[in-house]
Amino acid sequence: MNFPQTWWEAVVRGFTQTHTTTVPMPVLVGILACAVVLSIPRATWRWFGLYVTFVHELGHAYAALMTGRFVHGLRIGLDHSGRLVSSGRSAFGAAWSGFWGYPAPAVVGLCLIAAVSAGRSGAAMSVGALILLVSLVFLRNLTGILVALASAGIAQVLLLFATPDVVNYVVLALGVALTVGGVRDLFKLAGVHAKRRERLASSDAFILGRTTGVPGFVWLSGFTVVIAGCVAASAWLLWGLLTV
Repeated sequence: MNFPQTWWEAVVRGFTQTHTTTVPMPVLVGILACAVVLSIPRATWRWFGLYVTFVHELGHAYAALMTGRFVHGLRIGLDHSGRLVSSGRSAFGAAWSGFWGYPAPAVVGLCLIAAVSAGRSGAAMSVGALILLVSLVFLRNLTGILVALASAGIAQVLLLFATPDVVNYVVLALGVALTVGGVRDLFKLAGVHAKRRERLASSDAFILGRTTGVPGFVWLSGFTVVIAGCVAASAWLLWGLLTV
């Protein structure tokens, strides 16, 4: 077996095939329940939150690359902290990169749910597998590398061996879980601004306010608008997937 060739054929196949799946209401309720269980209790959030933080930091990284900034490295801590180091001449690029951390999980979640709705979850899996592998270049600490390797490994196994229905359900479940996780992180950030102001120095909204001169609450409101829009669009797409 020529593994690289087989893997590449699976990646290409993901882009060329379409497969739709209707979701019974009990299955959707079960997916939502699993997403809540992953994101709300501290015991499970301790681990799933690392993946949400990974997506958050990748949001910063790819937003930076979009504006021509150079990404020097990305770190993820076991306490769900993250740090991206990038450089560039454009003040807009720095602000753009700084903004797209908190909305990233909800945006990715919406994209995954939309892919399932359009019958393109195979393409979503192929794109995800490639992005996860490329992202290893940015990582500079063991925790981040382990999270990326685990995520990439699961994606590659699904890409190679899972049936289209399984891929649909996995992509859908991940999309819902990331959306719920993104909302959880937003509430946590709002709590920092409202009650735990001694932690403001770690807030993306506060950092953006300090570096751009635009008040932090404006950036926090921007996060909220984008995430709320993603939640509303995701809910509409999920309703369209339902079958009685």
